[in-house]
Amino acid sequence: MVGVTSDGTVGLYRLEVSISTGTGKLKLAGGVGGAMKESVQRAFSYLQAKKSDLGIARDADTSDMHVEVIDLLANRVEAEVGVAFFVACYSAFRKAPVSPALLVLGDMSVQGNIKPLRSLTEPLQVAKDNGARRALIPIENKRSFLDVSADIMEHVDPVFYGDPKTAAMKVLGLT
Repeated sequence: MVGVTSDGTVGLYRLEVSISTGTGKLKLAGGVGGAMKESVQRAFSYLQAKKSDLGIARDADTSDMHVEVIDLLANRVEAEVGVAFFVACYSAFRKAPVSPALLVLGDMSVQGNIKPLRSLTEPLQVAKDNGARRALIPIENKRSFLDVSADIMEHVDPVFYGDPKTAAMKVLGLT
């Protein structure tokens, strides 16, 4: 996941989710605060509301989700990570691994509406420089992809999505 400040500073994060026996609670480790914490909580609310539709109701009710976010560039840039959290949780519940070298972009509302990014260029450049080969991108940003340099497009394949479940299904190979 990537966060970008208004001055163009980019933060790169790895989100880790583990599941343990419990009662359906969300447990946040250190490093998850501010906008990132709010984003995770919105995605968790959506996951809880849609757990039956997603086929994970029994597991979601008998498991706790532990979340840790690792700041890979150590520059403390705020990031909204809702879709990445949703994909990671769905991956854990379905026991399906997420594609390697994948960047997940985008945030979501508690209703599951996808929030587009202000810009794709900076996040995709940092992702490419750090080994990403695929990027999950909100469909609302498809036109913005035309502003991305040919060098980035050559190295990072876009995967567009319009809702959280589609995002997860595409990167978990469940479609």
